[in-house]
Amino acid sequence: MSYNVKLDIFEGPLDLLLHLIKDEEVDIYDIPIARITQQYLEYLDLMKALNLDIVGEYLVMASHLTYIKSRMLLPKHEEIEDDLDDGVDPREELIAKLVEYKKYKEAALTLKEKEFEQSMIFTRTPASDDAPDKADLLLDVNVLELIKSFRRVLDNYGGSKELSVTLDEISVTDKINEIVSRLESVDYLTFDALFEFGKNRMEVIATFLALLELIRLKLLRVNQARYSGEILIYRNIEEGGVTDNEKAEEGKGDNNGS
Repeated sequence: MSYNVKLDIFEGPLDLLLHLIKDEEVDIYDIPIARITQQYLEYLDLMKALNLDIVGEYLVMASHLTYIKSRMLLPKHEEIEDDLDDGVDPREELIAKLVEYKKYKEAALTLKEKEFEQSMIFTRTPASDDAPDKADLLLDVNVLELIKSFRRVLDNYGGSKELSVTLDEISVTDKINEIVSRLESVDYLTFDALFEFGKNRMEVIATFLALLELIRLKLLRVNQARYSGEILIYRNIEEGGVTDNEKAEEGKGDNNGS
């Protein structure tokens, strides 16, 4: 049995590229295209191996990056430059799109921060003294940051780098119930703590798929105080409506495949 995860939290290939540029700490106006292309393809390979729903635009961007990389590897002879867009940097169009997209992302983040500040006007002190100050939790963790952290956790378990997610012995549904149960007794879990009881790579993979499913169902929220900081996982407490278990049961039917 395979477990397919269909998420609406991917924002598109430009979002992945911006994530990589920020993570690699490179200049957006001088992208090391070979390095970024390699990182991009590694992310896609991991997403595919996890049966995450990858829309065609991600693959189109992969082809475009590979094309730009090949263009930049060509000898810089004058006659070749004349044939290829008069010597224009092959990254130019992509950079323009990324810069424009970055502006919108930053504007959206500013608005979200304002909304968050407004919502914090009437607050209660956290019950646990160890809990981080929620006023500092300005960043929602996107799926790209989760995948980066998951790669690090997975590497700690060694074994083959090849992933084949056929979870015959380990139930993702059981892992969903396990995560929900653990969060009933604590205020939050760190991302690393989520995997501390994993006995092997397959169990770690099942736990990660369960986490993604709970996020999709809006049963969990994940935050961090700063970019690339520690990821904290909270349970979403809803007033009224369906229960957590009912939502989880509803999601099971949508994501189990053969």
